[in-house]
Amino acid sequence: MSFLKGKKALVLGVANDKSIATGITRAIYEQGGEIALTYQTERLQSRVEKLAQETGNGPTMQCDITNPEELASVVEKVKQVWGGLDIVVHAIAFAPREQLEGNYIDVTTKDGFLMAHDISAWSFTALAQAVKPILNPNASLLTLTYLGAVRAVPNYNIMGIAKASLEASVRYMAQSLGTEGIRVNGISAGPIRTLAASGIKNFRDLQDKASAITPLGRPVTTEEVGNTAAFLSSDLASGITGEIVYVDGGYNVVAGGA
Repeated sequence: MSFLKGKKALVLGVANDKSIATGITRAIYEQGGEIALTYQTERLQSRVEKLAQETGNGPTMQCDITNPEELASVVEKVKQVWGGLDIVVHAIAFAPREQLEGNYIDVTTKDGFLMAHDISAWSFTALAQAVKPILNPNASLLTLTYLGAVRAVPNYNIMGIAKASLEASVRYMAQSLGTEGIRVNGISAGPIRTLAASGIKNFRDLQDKASAITPLGRPVTTEEVGNTAAFLSSDLASGITGEIVYVDGGYNVVAGGA
């Protein structure tokens, strides 16, 4: 059964073929969804265009999420091509690399704090504001978070605080948009070796320790996160909003899971 057949999806944040956003894109496509993709800079354009060709050859557009004009341009193009959207996936996060290493108090700066929140948290609200006029009935908004939002994880530092803000945004956005039939959820994935994760010092050790105590005894995959995203974006999840869904093999429920 293709439970996303006819659904129009916009995915922001594809970095390469190993990114979680790529896994989500493929899962939506496999369930019949049509997909538009964005890339942050021209350096990423060819990678994103290749993924687009593999997943239905939908539109691709440049979008720096901190640039309101580029975001408005994306919305206008989607409106011209499709008229509206059913699914929006926000897979964007950033913090200065040097602040994802060491003691939180020692390494954090005001500029880094504000940058992490601007790109990793505020951008989800800004995205919702931009796409709201073209959202179809029963649309779904989805973002990505991590356990560091609710527990102190070594070296995650400022990103954990930004993700906590993002998770709060999920709840407030769900309340704000719910009466219009729009659902908002987040996925908290377990440690996955992606380009973004490589910026966190000793990430491989973190993943290995997680696998040792995770009930499933292994890391989760981008495909598993993608399948959950496809479900949450579908009418099968019509009663789910404001939730943070853990896709981490049970890591978050065991003692020492941090």
